[in-house]
Amino acid sequence: MRINGNGQGKSGPSRQAVLSLLMSEGSVLESLYAKANRVRHIHVGDDVYIRGIVEFSNMCANDCLYCGIRASNNLVNRYVMSPEEILATAKAMEPLGQTTVVLQSGETPGLTDLEIGNLVRRIKTETGLAVTLSVGNRPYGTYRFWKECGMDRYLLRFETSDGVLFAKLHPDCSFDERLECLHILKDLEVQTGSGFMIGLPGETPEILADNILLCRELDLDMIGIGPYIPHPDTPLAHRQNAYEGDEEIFFKALAVLRIVNPDAHIPATTAFDAVFPGVGRNLALERGANVFMPNDTPVTHRKDYLLYPGKPCVDETADQCAGCVLARLSAMGRQAGKGPGHSFKMDNKRGKIKTVDKRQARKACATTPL
Repeated sequence: MRINGNGQGKSGPSRQAVLSLLMSEGSVLESLYAKANRVRHIHVGDDVYIRGIVEFSNMCANDCLYCGIRASNNLVNRYVMSPEEILATAKAMEPLGQTTVVLQSGETPGLTDLEIGNLVRRIKTETGLAVTLSVGNRPYGTYRFWKECGMDRYLLRFETSDGVLFAKLHPDCSFDERLECLHILKDLEVQTGSGFMIGLPGETPEILADNILLCRELDLDMIGIGPYIPHPDTPLAHRQNAYEGDEEIFFKALAVLRIVNPDAHIPATTAFDAVFPGVGRNLALERGANVFMPNDTPVTHRKDYLLYPGKPCVDETADQCAGCVLARLSAMGRQAGKGPGHSFKMDNKRGKIKTVDKRQARKACATTPL
């Protein structure tokens, strides 16, 4: 089945039902957060999987209007890490309790597709890490080659489910092309992640509801979301978040996302800490998230990979970030997950890792019907 992006392609809650939850206030809102946390506990457990990000290149050929490393931003100091430097960074992650390396870059990754494939193969051979790539739109053959090299997962956010808004913000890519890439990845049985920004200029609550529903329709293994934060060196520098003054909507969206997508991995993204310094990611973990993604990019490069201003941890070493993560989890009574933390949607053939108690799940989802 191909998804059309209008929130109507798969059975489940209606747009109006999702909108109603997004408008929750007072005691109803507290019940929403409690339910999201309960659904998270039942479907994906209490462990928090730690996935280290290595931003190995800030080269990009695209000119997305909101992004700090867009091609037209001449104020960016461009860099590309060598394969050896990336491999050394990945090898240092396992002793820090991290079980996945997320290799992320701009749309032009700085390395060739062959170099990336060989790097993935070496990481899989020389470490016990799972490998996630996030380097933008690619053709079928490239995704297949990377999977053959050992790529476990791919992250490609659609950012908004509204085709018109997508076209305004992404002059170098079509919404249909982005969805087709996601379908290719799923056809290849790559664990597929996507997601969206909350509050892009021009977004409405209806679009936000459709974003959540599109994630459900795509049946994603991982869903990453976070608030839009204007970057001063982009065309949207003076366009505030669509929900400026109502930042609680960021957590509402996360909670509803968990309820609508109960068995997806959902990270507490760094943008939550940028808006709510020191507590944002903790609150996200209490309201549906189950993944933490510390930054393992070498400190010399971190300030050059600023998709948005106020990004946390740009001056900390990987060791410092890892220690901070574990301390935060301990204070919350949560622990780091063991093993690769593969998709909870994996069937027996692909190595299913968890069986959900269906009676518990139905009970958990009964208190706030959609």
